[in-house]
Amino acid sequence: MAVSYKKLFHMMIEKDMTNAQLQQQAGFSANIITRLKRNGYISLESIESICRVMNCGVDDILEFISDNEG
Repeated sequence: MAVSYKKLFHMMIEKDMTNAQLQQQAGFSANIITRLKRNGYISLESIESICRVMNCGVDDILEFISDNEG
């Protein structure tokens, strides 16, 4: 099972928000943006910060993808 943050990036485009703006408003490092782009692990605390900034729920920014989907 893998995680995808495509929904977050689509939402950012809709809200005309840059990576730098999200990073600054959510209060995390550039490293987190890199992890998001690579669909890597980020802490629940970071996910909460993103949801607060984007005014959305967790399922609005990420989804779990089965490993055999391709």
